[in-house]
Amino acid sequence: MALLTFDTAHKPRQSYASMAILLAVMLVFPFVAAQFGNSWVRIIDMALLYIMLALGLNIVVGFAGLLDLGYIAFFAVGAYLTGLLASPQFAALLESVVNYSPAVGEALVAMFGESIRTEGIHLSVWFIVPLAGLTAGLFGALLGAPTLKLRGDYLAIVTLGFGEIIRIFMNNLNDPINFTNGPQGINLIDPIRIFGVSLAGEAGTKATVFIGGFGMPSVNAYYFLFLLLCIVTIFMTSRLQHSRLGRAWVAIREDEIAAKAMGINTRNVKLLAFSMGASFGGVAGAMFAAFQGFVSPESFSLTESIAVLAMVVLGGIGHIPGVVMGGVLLAALPEVLRHVVEPAQQALFGKVVIEAEVLRQLLYGLAMVLIMLNRPAGLWPSPIKEDRPLAATDKDEKEESAVGV
Repeated sequence: MALLTFDTAHKPRQSYASMAILLAVMLVFPFVAAQFGNSWVRIIDMALLYIMLALGLNIVVGFAGLLDLGYIAFFAVGAYLTGLLASPQFAALLESVVNYSPAVGEALVAMFGESIRTEGIHLSVWFIVPLAGLTAGLFGALLGAPTLKLRGDYLAIVTLGFGEIIRIFMNNLNDPINFTNGPQGINLIDPIRIFGVSLAGEAGTKATVFIGGFGMPSVNAYYFLFLLLCIVTIFMTSRLQHSRLGRAWVAIREDEIAAKAMGINTRNVKLLAFSMGASFGGVAGAMFAAFQGFVSPESFSLTESIAVLAMVVLGGIGHIPGVVMGGVLLAALPEVLRHVVEPAQQALFGKVVIEAEVLRQLLYGLAMVLIMLNRPAGLWPSPIKEDRPLAATDKDEKEESAVGV
């Protein structure tokens, strides 16, 4: 970690050099990894989505100190909203609405046209993404409102219940009105298009995206999009951390009673933490649905919430570079194990002794135990020193004290 420095407040030159080197490596990576198969690039695609999730959860857990075990619910909200508005699923919804309330069904047909009876709604993902962020932010506020006076274990239990309620809703909200298609999930979700170019590749191109005369695999095109979104997310969360609102979150995390005594409206600040963190989860969910082309309730279980929380804790609570590192490690680890561990066991023992999924759970638990025992602040914790540059008056005082004035 000493080679890479991201402390722009105290070491700007070294920090920007580190960022430039890291960005160059990330831009070259998909072309190098593609030589070993597209699956490796797809692994990093999913890791980038999980980094977005971890950065959103870091606002709630790392900045504001509010333990949230149901964060994956906001991921589900964004994914299912995309599935409903960018797939044939709305046709099934309309059919059930007509059977239940013909007047409402006819009003929807008059609003969106006759084609929705058979084809559903196919809105642009770029219209759905901000809508997903706003909807998830609203759900975050709904979660935060009844939990404002809860702390620690009690808050964790409530948020855990909220996450399970959303998953159960998604699993059963197919009757009497079919919103989610129940356990079968929603498929045939439209891929992302940029200036008319489908990132999934047009039919007959074998998932190859052509831009001008240059072609690249679909997973590479999604990789660059997700990388851009992660950079934007890092920039936004960093700005939030160093804003007045971010200072208020830190004050609440350190001592809520003292923060309230200093005039901070802890109620509104906590609601903003839940809402802003949730909005990032909603955007990541919309990207996930468009990337996969399919969503189902199994993708949003409690273990996923725990995995995202583990990324924040393992990397370094409240430290953005640490959270990114934790996201890469824990999101990519299961797929790397699947590609490496089982073939290695076949070569050594002639059979698979420990399945990759079982080994993943063992390593998760072992990593968390070791981190809590040896590095409770995470692998890459926040620097101990104050994270803002010295004011001019502070510098003058230090210079005066140095010369003995």
